[in-house]
Amino acid sequence: MASPAARGLDRGRLVAAAFAQLEDDGLEGLSMRRLAARLGVQAPALYWHVGDKAELLGLMARDIYAAAHAQVPHAADWQEWLRLFGRALRRSFASHRDGARLCSIARPPSASDPAAHADRIAAPLARLGLAEQRALVCQATVISFTLGWESFEANGPMRDFLRQMMDFDATFEQGLDALVSGLAASG
Repeated sequence: MASPAARGLDRGRLVAAAFAQLEDDGLEGLSMRRLAARLGVQAPALYWHVGDKAELLGLMARDIYAAAHAQVPHAADWQEWLRLFGRALRRSFASHRDGARLCSIARPPSASDPAAHADRIAAPLARLGLAEQRALVCQATVISFTLGWESFEANGPMRDFLRQMMDFDATFEQGLDALVSGLAASG
C-alpha cells in the first residue's frame, strides 16, 4: 500500500519539489533519491510520474521556457517580440539556480509530434508575419544567444572578473539588439 505522501504525489508536485531541490543543491545535487526523500517517498514512487531523471529535467526545462513565453506581451512586430522574448528568457533562466545549464542538457519531456511542436513554437512569430521555418530559426537563434549568455553570466568567478570591465545588462541588450537586427537584415 502506498504511503500518504506517495498517494498525494503528482507530476506538478514532483516538478515543484525538483525546482526546490535545484535551488538548494544545484544541478549536480539533483538526484531522484534526494528528491524522493524531500517528498517523503521511496524513489520508485517517482517513476509512476516520470520515466527517468532525463524526463524530469525536460519537464523542468519546459516550465522555464513556458514562463518566458508567458512574460511576452503582444508585440508590434516580430523583431520586438524576439527582443522581449530574449529578455524574458534571460529572466526565466536566472530565476532558477543552474536554469540555463538545465535547459542546455534537457531533452523534450515526451515523444511529441515534432510538427505540432514546431507549430506551437513558431505561432507567436507566425502571427506577426514570419513563415514557420523562419520563425523557428529566429527563435532558436535568440534562445541560443540567451542560453549562452546566461550560462556565461552564471559562472561566478568569471562573472565577477568581467563585471569589473563591463555592465552585463547593457552588454546583453547590445548583443540581443545586434542579433535581432542581423536577423531582420538577413531575412
